[in-house]
Amino acid sequence: MRKYEQLAATIIENIGGKENVKQALHCATRLRFTLKDESIANTEVLKNTNGIMTVVQSGGQYQVVIGPDVAEVYQEVVALGNFESKAQVDDETPEKKDQSKLSQALEFVASIFQPIIPAITAGGLVKALMALFVAIHVLDNTTQTYALLSAMADAPFYFLPVLLGASTAKRFKCNQYVAMALGGLLIYPSFITMVTEAKAAGTGIAFMGIPITLASYSSSVIPIILGVWFMSYVERFMNKISPKAIKFFSVPVVSLFVSAVVTLSILGPLGTWIGAGIAAFFSWLDAHASWAVPTLVGTFSPLLVMTGTHYGLIPIGINNLATAGFDTVVGPGMLASNVAQGAAGFAVSLRSKNKATKELAASAGLTGVLGITEPVLYGINLKFIYPLIGAMIGGFAGGLYLGITGTCRYASGSPGLLVLPAYIGGDSMMNLVNACIGTGVAMVVSFIATFILYSIYARQGKLDASEI
Repeated sequence: MRKYEQLAATIIENIGGKENVKQALHCATRLRFTLKDESIANTEVLKNTNGIMTVVQSGGQYQVVIGPDVAEVYQEVVALGNFESKAQVDDETPEKKDQSKLSQALEFVASIFQPIIPAITAGGLVKALMALFVAIHVLDNTTQTYALLSAMADAPFYFLPVLLGASTAKRFKCNQYVAMALGGLLIYPSFITMVTEAKAAGTGIAFMGIPITLASYSSSVIPIILGVWFMSYVERFMNKISPKAIKFFSVPVVSLFVSAVVTLSILGPLGTWIGAGIAAFFSWLDAHASWAVPTLVGTFSPLLVMTGTHYGLIPIGINNLATAGFDTVVGPGMLASNVAQGAAGFAVSLRSKNKATKELAASAGLTGVLGITEPVLYGINLKFIYPLIGAMIGGFAGGLYLGITGTCRYASGSPGLLVLPAYIGGDSMMNLVNACIGTGVAMVVSFIATFILYSIYARQGKLDASEI
């Protein structure tokens, strides 16, 4: 605690003393002061003080970037300055004018995922460890212990629409609990049963004459984000027109009802329709230039996973394994992509100066190379953009090698280092050798590309010192 007290004293002294402070707040990484006169603050002294990453003057605030220890430092600042203690405020992430629309969209999606990263990281790590323990015969996958562990690991991903409903609603400033209810509808057991039975019978589902697409939404991303986005407009409209006497129930009822119908009939199926189109394209490409399929899948899998459209490719891989006994469409490309994402996470862990980022990147990188990419994709690569680019470069290189060599998998499994034995088959061991080489190429290229891109982004001022 002594170090926080000393740091707090240094900060107060160099912002002009407590008499120069109108208000003291903090967010997740920064002390945010409203000063009477910013010109008397010793900014350079603060920037060169141990424990302070940088100083930012923005939006009428004098922001001292501390990092994950900000809450402890804030308490000492409040005590020494005799300021009024305030609750943590939300981070302000203003749109960067020099960013492309794609970068802004990716950062927007990443910001929605940030609050739920601990849950999907925990689930991903449990899943990866389970696969490892089964591979080394420490865990039997037929036991109840395995089944319960599997439930723990899968829960954050299965209930992703509910978790995302809450975080998306916070971003769009609408009711989080109604949004979670909308997410719950997408994975409601009775709805899933209706869809399954309708598919098996070759029939359809309709709500008051409105056709409902036969789609599954567990672990999906885009449908709930679009649904909550639409709900935010419905809620605002209802807040304007509802009499105060009935607003308490009229707003949530209409918001949930209208949003649910539109999401199930129009917005939700978008991912399914796009996924079907992507699957048809890759099937055509496999018939005319099979070497290009692993290259494209290796390159663009992160974007397919982010939008949930990768589910359109999975049936192709399963069908190939069932009919031909091997698969060159899905497995090799996703193997290159997954390990490349994990390697990008390792590069971030090595280069980052932020302790929390280093730890998350290392653990998420491990789950990535073992085949579970959501933690590293949403927690690191998509958040900072440059590791996503590095991972896509690595996925391209690894996928290209696997495509040119005609590498195929002979069994299914989450694409990662632990499923390399699935590439044993054919007349020799060369298929496995090529799979190992392709994996190595993807990881090395991704790591190097991410390592270099960090320097480029830092030189261009695109990295936030509080995070990197």
